[in-house]
Amino acid sequence: MDDSEDGITPDTKHDTRDAIEAMLEGRTPETQKTKTFGCSIKWSDKRESVKHYYEKLYNEEVALESIDISGIKKLIENDSEKLRMINIWATWCGPCITEFPDLVEINFMYRHRDFELITISADNPDKNDPVVNFLRNNNASCKNYLFNSNDKYALIEAVDPEWQGALPYTLLIKPGGELLYAAQGTIESLSMKRKIVSILGRYKDW
Repeated sequence: MDDSEDGITPDTKHDTRDAIEAMLEGRTPETQKTKTFGCSIKWSDKRESVKHYYEKLYNEEVALESIDISGIKKLIENDSEKLRMINIWATWCGPCITEFPDLVEINFMYRHRDFELITISADNPDKNDPVVNFLRNNNASCKNYLFNSNDKYALIEAVDPEWQGALPYTLLIKPGGELLYAAQGTIESLSMKRKIVSILGRYKDW
């Protein structure tokens, strides 16, 4: 499409657009062919390796731990070196169930970067088995917690005093605790991916 690496600048060459405009005007495009810098083209003969990769992902262990108010506050503080996405959900919440596959996809996409997904179930503590079953059915091999109390108002205050209590609730927190995003309702997956990439950068410096 163009030769940009870190966003459009005044010097960006828009090869594809220029070629289309030239053809529409009956001209031969000045640039006939360009090289592509980046990951290799995903040829069809790589399908088997992709299949094995996803089989490996879907066989990863899915675990659930109990968490209290103190633990939740520590998660919010984010003393890690990773961008932390926290999603509060429940098995009885329709919108939570609908968006969960998007969360799992985001986890698979960015977990090898400085990023981590953490889920906190707001189900009652005696619902451990249904919560675990749901997480396993959705291949949620990220860090998962079940709030250990029936006091949902204590949960709300611990997560974010500005939160009105509706589920799902998602936060994006930088290392050190800076809150970048907090919203009730389902996320817009593409917008969230763009937000994550804008923070992590387009590629990892090894």
